[in-house]
Amino acid sequence: MGENIHLEKNVADGVAVIRLDRPKVNALGSDMMRDLHAICDELAVDDTTRAVVVTGGRKNFAAGADISEFPSFTAETAQQFSNMFNDSLLALENLPQVTISAINGFALGGGLEVAVATDFRMIAEDGRMGVPEIQLGLIPGGGGTQRIPRLIGIGRAMEVVLGADDVDAETAERWGFLNRAMSGDSLSAYVDALATRIASFPPAAVREAKRAVNASVERSLDEGLKYESYLFQVLLRDVDAQPSMRRYLDAGGQTRDVELRIGSVMGELFDT
Repeated sequence: MGENIHLEKNVADGVAVIRLDRPKVNALGSDMMRDLHAICDELAVDDTTRAVVVTGGRKNFAAGADISEFPSFTAETAQQFSNMFNDSLLALENLPQVTISAINGFALGGGLEVAVATDFRMIAEDGRMGVPEIQLGLIPGGGGTQRIPRLIGIGRAMEVVLGADDVDAETAERWGFLNRAMSGDSLSAYVDALATRIASFPPAAVREAKRAVNASVERSLDEGLKYESYLFQVLLRDVDAQPSMRRYLDAGGQTRDVELRIGSVMGELFDT
């Protein structure tokens, strides 16, 4: 796609990988964010892709926005940059596919904002996360002040945004910043297995499950339950769901045995 952001698709598995790779520290320039938006627009209408992994270069997931661009900004261009950044991350967040961040090294500033715009966040044990913008006399401009509190609560978010300290992997996992921390050697294999597993499920069910869970943040319980019920009945008529149920019923007594075997294997793989 672009010189510093790459899209790789595995049609057989239904998994796409967005790789942020701008040496040396993997700073996110305006060009990369525009390319990210274009990639998300492409993936949003791609029926062959059912899960999307976002990852970084060899050393860092992404060490923030490219600060070298900032001194030339006027008030107008600063607003345009923030809007562009937010639009790109909304495109990522609103993808119908499940999205998973595989975080190696640092995810700072805009890099962390990319990660919190995805559905899952996995990090290597030596990885670190933070939003240091306040030290530069700025605040996060790509959704950090809005998405971070939704993940870890107002108090923790104040600590992260105002304290400007990096959060280590263990702390980030404990706070609910991410789903799991693991050894760097295991990160890629774990994320690949998770993405492939989710990509194997009926895509309409994955899409609507993601939509329902996200809706719970903005709706009352009563509204959420009605919305869930609506999506449930829609899926019962879906062409993807019906063959899946038919196969389940046709398998008869063997289905439960298959489920147990799958559960055992996945339990070993995902340590559950």
